[in-house]
Amino acid sequence: MVLNREKVLDAALRLADEQGLAALSMRKVAAAAGVEAMSLYNHVSNKGDLLDGLTACVFEEVSLPDPALPWDSRVRLLASGLHASFTRHPVVVRALAAQDANPRSAGALRVIDALLHALLDAGLSEEAAARSYRSLLGMLFGSVLTGTAGTGTRAERAEPVVAYFRRMVTSEELPSLRRALPALESGDCVQDFEYQLELLIGGLRRG
Repeated sequence: MVLNREKVLDAALRLADEQGLAALSMRKVAAAAGVEAMSLYNHVSNKGDLLDGLTACVFEEVSLPDPALPWDSRVRLLASGLHASFTRHPVVVRALAAQDANPRSAGALRVIDALLHALLDAGLSEEAAARSYRSLLGMLFGSVLTGTAGTGTRAERAEPVVAYFRRMVTSEELPSLRRALPALESGDCVQDFEYQLELLIGGLRRG
């Protein structure tokens, strides 16, 4: 097999998706790629380079929108594309959120550039576009991490949380919480990313 950086990163991403970041030793990645560990160093310099490469691959999955589209349509398409890609590879989001990885590739930078281009076309200053970009990433990370959290064994409690809230939240002492409680109970902790995105875009329009 002819080994190249793309094949190394593909093998590493599959391994990380299946077993988590802890599995990303050079030895295990080499085994997944069907080569000797020393062969990897011709294509990735170290584990940091490997993590950056995986992150870049995830960004590169996102299609660039037509630059002639309205700015809000481009933001929506790019954000939805990133959300879908991050959801397929939540392990990479954990590396990004922990600042253990960065999307270092020309393709990944083009995605970031397209998103900032759309934000600047909304009439934002450079500083406001940067803040909006970071806010969008925070929404993406939160949505993906809560939506893909594990379902491990939970600690037992004498009173379920729903029963606790119904007992403690009274109209007299906590009227707003009591009023919204049925709506809160009907959902879960997974963030509604599409709703959040529309709030952000609406705020940018008003700004």
